[in-house]
Amino acid sequence: MKKRALISVSDKRGIVDFVRILIEKEFEVISTGGTYELLKQNGLAVKNISQVTNFPEILDGRVKTLHPAVHGGLLARRGDLIHMKTLSDFNITPIDLVAVNLYPFQAVIEKPDASFDEAIENIDIGGPTMLRAAAKNHVSVTVIVDPDDYDMVRGELEHGTVCADTRRILAAKAFRHTAAYDALIASYLTEEEFPEKLTLTYERKQELRYGENPHQSAALYSELSADHTLLSAEQLHGKELSYNNIGDADVALMLVKEFTEPAAVAIKHMNPCGVGMGATILEAYKEAYAADPVSIFGGIIALNREVDEACAERLQETFLEIILAPGFTEEALAILTQKKNLRLLRVDTAQKTTGKQVTSISGGLLIQGQDAHGFDQATVTIPTRRKPTEAELETAKFAWIVAKYVKSNAIVIAKDKRTIGIGIGQTNRVGAAKIAIAEAGEQAQDAVLASDAFFPMPDTVEEAAKAGIRVIIQPGGSVRDEESIKACDAHDIAMIFTGIRHFRH
Repeated sequence: MKKRALISVSDKRGIVDFVRILIEKEFEVISTGGTYELLKQNGLAVKNISQVTNFPEILDGRVKTLHPAVHGGLLARRGDLIHMKTLSDFNITPIDLVAVNLYPFQAVIEKPDASFDEAIENIDIGGPTMLRAAAKNHVSVTVIVDPDDYDMVRGELEHGTVCADTRRILAAKAFRHTAAYDALIASYLTEEEFPEKLTLTYERKQELRYGENPHQSAALYSELSADHTLLSAEQLHGKELSYNNIGDADVALMLVKEFTEPAAVAIKHMNPCGVGMGATILEAYKEAYAADPVSIFGGIIALNREVDEACAERLQETFLEIILAPGFTEEALAILTQKKNLRLLRVDTAQKTTGKQVTSISGGLLIQGQDAHGFDQATVTIPTRRKPTEAELETAKFAWIVAKYVKSNAIVIAKDKRTIGIGIGQTNRVGAAKIAIAEAGEQAQDAVLASDAFFPMPDTVEEAAKAGIRVIIQPGGSVRDEESIKACDAHDIAMIFTGIRHFRH
């Protein structure tokens, strides 16, 4: 008795050759719509689905496979006498193999001119139903959703039949496929910021050599649409990115996107160790390097301008793990690719990332909007007698942006167009200030200090005054703000209240 295969694919890669093999293996092949036309054009003997259902496609193709002749053939348990008698009574032939993939909903909604009605018409109904039916009955039915699996199935058919383990693996893949498809549709239709059920779907981009440490396994997954992010970067050179590289590079990219004038960011362990701005990208990199020449060694560099020959010459003087930029000239590539392991990533540094920020916790997720707030002149107040000069205000804006990407408690000291001291991730604010001041050294004289959160007491002001700090920028909002204001006035320090904080955990 011939076996029967049902073929209905949106992604038609390899389908003609695969069906040719099925026919050689004495499968009767039934098909639908455009797939049927393609197979017929290639001289393959296939039946139209209407010949099986004895019912035409209706409603502009919305209904064609939703029929007992299809789903009875998919769902009948082959060893169940009652099931098989039912098929016989209604003249239904079992279906043993299904190759189906779905209407290209994602491709449609990503088109800039796609309408809502067009998106709705590309929600597949019959396809997921067939896949779920075949996957449920995988004890007897082989289900294929990915053209990359045709060769595996073909190889097993050469030995007679597809084995049970393979059918189970393919069934699980089919359920993942339909789950991801439904999640994408649900996301498209959902308007609530935090709906009662959250369905997320990601595609594996690559398996990583290991995780945060060599004894941990890891993989990188991408949102189905990850434009303007690190995941859309093109790697031009260098060895494979590691788990830690990816985390560091993501922070570097997010921070460098905050600047419109030429800027360079150096990251170590997901924290900035040097940030600089300049008239050219070379000048910006020199400022970032001068901020902390020790910590930059082995770091990740993000630049928001194309890397030219002069900048590349300077970059290659230091051991770096990654350089990411919107582009590299041919001359720059010729210089930087001499270092075999140096990763070079080309990525958009202009368009800011949108969407939600997702953090895993044991047994769940924390989800929040992006911290998209920068320096807003409308929310700023200056409660001290001394007011910052225009130049000091520009430096304060710069330091405030950098502080947003430093783990709390965070203190950033800046001068002109670069950071000179950063206190990271301390359990008390004065401790973070002491670290930043020590790193800045004599350069702290007449510099600006930024804090990610308010001062609950004046001790940080006192440490800043000892170092010669002239301007402090912080959120304000403590019930003891007046004490810090008085301390600033006593030391002739200008203090800026932003009215917003930048905790980063």
